[in-house]
Formats: sequence, C-alpha cells, structure tokens
Amino acid sequence: MEKDWIKEQKRVEMIQTVIDEKAEQLQQNMGGVKAGIIELRKNFWEDVTVNLDEPDDVIETFASMKQQAELLAERERTHGQSFKQFKQLGNLRKSPYFGRIDFHEDGEQSVDKVYIGIASLMDTNNEEFLIYDWRAPISSLYYDYSPGPASYETPSGKIEGTMELKRQYIIKNGQLISMFDTGVTIGDSLLQEVLGGNANTQMKSIVATIQKEQNSIIRNERSKFLIVQGVAGSGKTSAALQRVAYLLYRYRDTLSSENIMLFSPNPLFNSYVATVLPELGEDNMKQTTYQQYVKNRLGRQFKVEDPFTQMEYSLTAMDDSFYETRMKAIQFKASLDFKNIVDQYISYLSAQGLVFKNIKFRDRLLLSAKEIYKIFYDLDSSISIPNRMKLLFDEIWKVLAKEELKERKKDWVLEEAELLDKEDYLRAYHRAQKVQESEDHSFDDFDREQQILAKVIVRKHFKRLREAVKNYKFINMKAVYQNLFKWAEPFSRPEEWDEIAALTLDYLQKNFMPYEDATPYLYLQDQLEGRKSNTLIRHLFIDEAQDYSPFQFEFLMQLFPNSKMTILGDINQAIYAHTMNAPTLLSSELENMEKIELLKSYRSTAEIVNFTKGLISNGHLIEPFNRPGNKPVLTIVDNEEILHQRITACVHQMKEIGHETIAIICKTLKESQHAYTQLREKLDVKIFNKDANSYEKGVIIIPAYLAKGIEFDAVIIYNASNKQYDREFERNLFYTACTRAMHDLHLFSIGEQTQLMQGISQETYKHGK
Repeated sequence: MEKDWIKEQKRVEMIQTVIDEKAEQLQQNMGGVKAGIIELRKNFWEDVTVNLDEPDDVIETFASMKQQAELLAERERTHGQSFKQFKQLGNLRKSPYFGRIDFHEDGEQSVDKVYIGIASLMDTNNEEFLIYDWRAPISSLYYDYSPGPASYETPSGKIEGTMELKRQYIIKNGQLISMFDTGVTIGDSLLQEVLGGNANTQMKSIVATIQKEQNSIIRNERSKFLIVQGVAGSGKTSAALQRVAYLLYRYRDTLSSENIMLFSPNPLFNSYVATVLPELGEDNMKQTTYQQYVKNRLGRQFKVEDPFTQMEYSLTAMDDSFYETRMKAIQFKASLDFKNIVDQYISYLSAQGLVFKNIKFRDRLLLSAKEIYKIFYDLDSSISIPNRMKLLFDEIWKVLAKEELKERKKDWVLEEAELLDKEDYLRAYHRAQKVQESEDHSFDDFDREQQILAKVIVRKHFKRLREAVKNYKFINMKAVYQNLFKWAEPFSRPEEWDEIAALTLDYLQKNFMPYEDATPYLYLQDQLEGRKSNTLIRHLFIDEAQDYSPFQFEFLMQLFPNSKMTILGDINQAIYAHTMNAPTLLSSELENMEKIELLKSYRSTAEIVNFTKGLISNGHLIEPFNRPGNKPVLTIVDNEEILHQRITACVHQMKEIGHETIAIICKTLKESQHAYTQLREKLDVKIFNKDANSYEKGVIIIPAYLAKGIEFDAVIIYNASNKQYDREFERNLFYTACTRAMHDLHLFSIGEQTQLMQGISQETYKHGK
C-alpha cells in the first residue's frame, strides 16, 4: 500500500503541474482578449459608420452598429468562458479528484483507470482524460457499483464490463490525506470526514459522498415528475442541486441555467444554497419563493399575507374569536374540493356574472361597465372566456383609438402644448420637418407642428390607460372573487361556509389578501384572462414540497405546462395549517411519474437521529448513518431566569468545543423576539425573521419554521415544555426544529416537557442538571 501511496501522491503532483500550465496559458489568452475588449469599447463609435441622411444610410448605420456590438459580445463571452475555466482549474488544484475506478470493458484488452473529480481535465495536448467530471456517464459506476460486474449508460448505448478497483481519496491543497479501497456504498470513513466537520453558512457540495439512491435522483432522465420523499438530513436538497448541475452538463447544448427554476421555502434558504452550483462549475439557476411569485402579481392591489405570518397566526392566535373559522378556511381553500367550486363558478361566469370597471379618461366616461358587460356577453358563448376576453380587448382598443383622435382637438391639449419645454418642442418640430420632406404636397409648417404636438401629448396621457387595458384591468377581479362567496348555487361545501365567506369578504374589503386566498384568486384570474404559463422554464424544482397545498400544486402545473418537475420534501416536516390533515408531496397520481424514498439520515449523529425518530409515527423506518456523538440533553428548569442562565452556559460550552453555528430555535417569532430581548445582554446573538436573506457564523435565534432545510452544529430548543408544545398538529414543527442539529441537541423546558416526547425511549436522551 505504501508504494501505491507514493505513486498516487506523484500523480497528484503531476496533475498540479498540468493545471498550472493550463492556467498560465488561459491567463495569457484572457489578458489578450481583455485588452481587445477594452480597445473595442474605446473605439466602438470610431469603427461604426454613422449616416442618417437617407433611409439606405440609416439601414447601413444600423447594420454597422449591430456588427460591432456582436463582435464585442462574442469577445466578452469568450473572456467569460475563459475566466470560468480559470476558476475551475483553481478548485481542481486544491482537490483534483476524490475517486478512482479501474474498469475493464468487455472485449477490450486494457483496463481504464478513471479518476473522478468535480470537473474534467485533459492532458496538455488535449488527447487524454486525466480526470473525468463526476457527471460523465462512466462516473456513474463509482456511485452505483462495487468491484465486480458493472455497466453504465451512454447516449450510444449500454457499456458492460468489470470494475476491478474502487478507490476513494481525500486530497487537500495538493496533499493526499487519505486513501482507501471500498465496496458498494461510499466508504463510511470518507462520509464521516465530510459530515464530521462544522456546519457552514452555505450548503456544502459533497459530490464525493453521493450514495447510490441519491445518484438515481441526480441522473434520472426518464420521468416528467420525479417525487423524492426524503427524511430529515437524507441529502435530498443536495441531490437536487447536483441534479441541476448534471442536467446542465448532460444537455449543455440545449439547456441553460435560464431554463431551470427552484422554488425554495424562504429567502434565507436561497442564500444557504447559492454557492453549490458555482462550486460545481455551473451558473446559478433562477431562485424564488412561492410567496415572491404571489406578491409580484398581487402586491400592488392588496396587502398580501405571507405563509410565515399565517403560520404565526395558527400558532399564537387561539384567543381570536375568528380563530376556528380561519383554520377551517385555511384547510378548505387549500383543497381540490375548493378548486372544484372555483371551476363550477367559472362555468357560471361563462353565461353571466362577470364584473367590469368603467373606463375613464380625465374624468370623462369612455366605456361604462354595463357597456363592456354587454359587449362581452353578446359574443358567442361557445367561445372560451379567455378568447372572448381577447375579442373584448380588441373592441375596447378600437374605442380608445377613436377617443384619442377626438381628444387631440380639445383645448387642454393646445394649452399643454404651449407649456412644453424646449426639448420636447424641438423634437416635435423636427418630426414635422421630416413629414414635410417625405410628402409631395406642401402644407403649413405651423399646422403640422401643432398636429404632431397634439398627437404626442394625447398619446402620453393615454399611455397609462392603454397599459391598464393591455393588462385587462377593465375586469374587476376583486369583485368577481368576492362574488364567489356570495354565489347562491348549491355545491359541496363545509358546514362553516357562511362564516368562512363572511370572514373572507371582510378581509378583502380591507384590501388584505390572506395567504390561503392568494392561489385561488390567481387561478380564477388566469382562467378568465388566459393562462400566464411560463414556457421558458423546462425544469422546475420544488423544495420543502410538503408545505404546498393540493390547490397550489395544480396551479403550478398550470403555470409551467412544459416543464419537468423534481418535487422534494418530507411529509414528517409538514408544518402549515393546510397540511395538518393529509400532508402530501403531490395531490394526484400523474403519467410519467416516479417516486424515490430516502430513509437514511446523514446530517445528525446516530444519537440525535435515534432520539428524533421517536417523535413521528413512521420513525422506525429511518436509518441513522453510523456517526457517533453525544446523546441529546433535556434540562427541566423552574422559571425563565434559570432558563436563560442555563442557555447562556450551554452556548458558551458549545463554543468551547468548537461549534461555529449555534441555533436557539423557538416555536414562533413572538417567542424568538422575547428570547432575544432576554439573552442579548448575556450573549452575542442575532435574531432572524422572515426577511433575513443571509447569515454568518455565530449564535442565532430563529423560529422553527424559518430553520427548515438548514443545519447547525448545535441546536438549543428554547422551551420544549408541555405548555409551549401542547397540540398534536405541532408535532411536525417540533420534529423539524430538533432535526436541524448536526452534532449536539439541547432541549430546555420550563416545567414538564412536551407530551410530544411520550413516544421517545428515555434511553435515547439524558437529563441535564
């Protein structure tokens, strides 16, 4: 083995030499290209022929500018690609590869030694691969097989053979730290090395440790809908991001990061995962939250509630007289039963009941709501509502054109023309001159000038009205949605419908859009105006999918009709009110759908996993990774003063043993704010709310629902008492909070601990003093 070690270290050094040579060559090329770009930018207008005297000259000028701009764009693109390669070489230099397989292809004489890293590297002559990208077809052997018969798929077919060796490396800064041969799964010692370190404020890219089941997620190309149910810490988010990198590599000629979108749970999570794809050599995809999408569409008309405010209400507002009604409304409006009611209402609106707005200009009525109603319902009823809306739009546009012509002769236009500033006046004058030159007959310059001025002024004033009509603002969507709750048609509805309707109407009257109403409202709007589908996105990733309602899933499939979807979540972490009865990762069975289950948890130590799995009904299925640590500690205290003393001491202890990210997790934002007020004098601590979009190492206080998807070296549950966590539907929230811990979990309780811990074996935790 010692000979092997020397040989492998020499190879690492040889690779570094190749990388240095390539990097130097790239740097020289980049310098030349950069100088060319600067020169092109500096002399851009000197190299463009500008002549606007004749129509032909204008066309020639435009062509010259376009050619120069394209040349500049091409140089900038070349420089960008070279810089990306240069950065990639820098990453490879530190840790060139993490795996090797010796593969003997059937029918061949020689054995291929395949070294696998985060990017490919060829020799200086670009003839032979020294390192294969982890996404290359042959690299799948490393993740899927042990030594023995093995095969991999290529675009041209299946390659079969025998794997004679599977070796793993840990290389840091060009030095071989560890090397071992391994079997079917990725070696425990490598995983322990990676997972045993401190949590980072950004998610780590750990392609070296991808397991076989994660690899099947990353390389799945068959399914339109890929559903991943993964227990807490099973690596589902990591696999999803590496799936993005794989797809961008596999389809690099036809797919770009612009064609991929991730719906994540909150802005903080976006920051947490932002570094993974660039580290793998890919541009970041589009990232948003469902709330951001909703707010972008509704935010100008309503004060739109976010899911965290709704969550806070469900956890803290039990004394509100409308609480029970609101909770029923949240659950019902999330269901497909409510979607069916909306669909029935749309059928009713096809024949009658739509509400329109008057169209006015300068307080003058151009078209009344009644006239618009008549135009719409006089159209053939066999035509769909969206198509009739388009025909209605055309009619309104004609009316606007006529009214704009009339308006030009009004006194107010002449008065405004006299007040125009010099620049606008000269612009109109030059346009009048152009018209005179292009027409055979002569005319009074002054009259033409006045006509053009009038046209410019009226068009400017009509611009906002035209924009509103283009965006179908002539439909009174708010009134149409309100009328859904006054609609008298018989349909299947909950007993509390009248109370739900009254509460909803009250909210809407105040221009407040409850989170549970946002999706039905937008769905109804799209069914009337025409779907706002996004055909650019070809792969949609939905993380924490258990928090999406059946109605929201149906709506997303409508928004992204041509997109493949990767849907990731854990039904044991379904924490929102609309999921408390029947959490799901997708509301219905679909064609070309595949489900993959991840049951092994890698984030936390075995002791933490054995404790947390006792909190949920199907916890016995969860398999902890064999990484030993301390048992969770439950400390019961008599009052708040002692609680804060013990938490302060615990934080200092966690820091002393080297933990860099420590989270004090509270049930709600209200509790978080209280904890922060009490602890900020004793500790260097920060509080995180729903608007936080990044965090540094240190101690943070955070509500449980914002910590989803993130991990910390140590977690302190602020108050795990039965008074604080006393309802069954809070079980998943409590489980989610506890599963954020990688190395240490401390639970504090003022008085008796929560009844949610009754199913946990007392052997899985210890009592603190």
